[in-house]
Parts: sequence; structure tokens; C-alpha cells
Amino acid sequence: MATVITSEHKARVTAWFDALRDRLIAAFETIEDVGGGAACARFERRPWQRPGGGGGTMAMLRGRVLEKAGVNVSQVAGVFSEAFRSQIPGAADDPRFWASGISVVVHPRSPLVPAAHMNTRMIVTTHGWFGGGADLTPVFADAEDTAAFHAALKAACDAHDPGYYPRFKAWCDEYFQLPHRNEARGVGGIFFDDLAGPDWDADFAFVRDVGTAFLNAYPRLIRRHMDKPWTEAQRQAQRRKRGRYVEFNLLYDRGTRFGLMTGGNPEAVLMSLPPEASWP
Repeated sequence: MATVITSEHKARVTAWFDALRDRLIAAFETIEDVGGGAACARFERRPWQRPGGGGGTMAMLRGRVLEKAGVNVSQVAGVFSEAFRSQIPGAADDPRFWASGISVVVHPRSPLVPAAHMNTRMIVTTHGWFGGGADLTPVFADAEDTAAFHAALKAACDAHDPGYYPRFKAWCDEYFQLPHRNEARGVGGIFFDDLAGPDWDADFAFVRDVGTAFLNAYPRLIRRHMDKPWTEAQRQAQRRKRGRYVEFNLLYDRGTRFGLMTGGNPEAVLMSLPPEASWP
């Protein structure tokens, strides 16, 4: 039997996303302290309100190591539009919804440091579920980085269900594709949606472990490469790779579509786009 989602469930989820946001910001600012020189960049936090219910906080950093990093949290409620409700589980019967989540996107300055994305969320219509994932997008794939990132996510999955990692890895590989180019966006990770098992607390614990795995794994990859010299040719390759990132997020990303179609802050929704990109 599905768990009836209460205000206590919602409060616990939102508190976790806020706490994870603060830990990620601290980790990224520490990296800027180490590699940023005398003028260390800091996240700028900007709260926003959604007409009709809820809002969130954008947190953006533009630094010397992390050219653009965003760590956003939101909690919104309202009614799905008639055109959109048929696409959301449980919304056809009752279009009211509640959603809370965290979204993290990092575009490093060095083309040798992989870009990364992580988001987790909870959505409630006539029932509630979790979704999210994390993936890595290097310009130049590094086997050691890929193995370490996937190992962290696999450990988080295996602690809950040995079937999670192969299932969610395959889902990620299928999801983060650019069909019009017949290529993957990056080197994968995990992706999951509609997670609503019989034990809500177990699902929530898994979501927390995914966020913690990303927090522990990704800053290590940044530190591994951030001091290595790079060339202008490598930087141009990074701009082209970022162009692919733009194409995916604007054409295919569910989170982008959900945020814009539910009246989210466009600046927060589109914070995932890189600061510079190019196309041949």
C-alpha cells in the first residue's frame, strides 16, 4: 500500500534538500579557496517566489575554478495546466501538486575537469514519489574518473537494493542521449523516477544516499584535475561539448520542461546552461 504523504513527510524532504544544498555550497567554496587565488568566489543566494504557491532559492557561483556552479532548491505547489497534467502520474484525476527538490549543475573552467549534474526531488499528486539522479559530462573522458563516480553511485544503490544500480544506470544511459546526433551527453551515472515503494522511509533514505554519494565523489574529481595546465584547443573542445549540453537541456530534459510548465523561475530552471558554448 502506498504511503499517504503528510505535511511531516514534506517538511522532512525539504529540510534535507536545504541541508544538502548548504553542504554542497561549502564543499564548492572550499575548492575555490584552494584554487581561486586571493579573491575567492562565493555563492550568491537569491530567493524567489512562485505566483500561485511556493518558491525557492537560487545559489550561483562564478569562480576561477568553477566557472559557473548552481545549487538550487525549491518547494512549489499549485495546479497543473490541462495540457501538462496528462503527462504526470496521478494528475489526471486531480491536477493539484506539490514538489520539492534540489538541482546541482557545475561547469568548471578547466576543460580537464568534468562537468556534473545532480538532482533529486519529491513530487506529490494523488500519490507521491521520488526521482532524480546524477551524471558526469567530461570533455575528455577519463577512465579513472568514470570508475570512481560510478562506484560511488553503485555503493549508494547497493546499500538499498542490488537491482537499483544496473536498472538506474541503464535508465541514465538511455535518458541522457541526443537522438538527433546519435551520441551520449556524457559518461552516465544513474537516473530514476516514479520511486514509490511500500516503505517511504526506505525510499527517502535512498534519495539521501544519492545526494551524499555525489557530495563525496564529485569534489574529489575536481581536485584531481583543477591544477593541470590546459590549452586553448582544449578550451574550444569544451565549448563545443557545452553546446551539446545546451541542446540536451533545451530539447529533451524533463526537469527543464517541468520547471517552465509549472511556473518556476526561468532563471533558476535555466541555470544549468553553461556560461560559454559554441557550435562548429
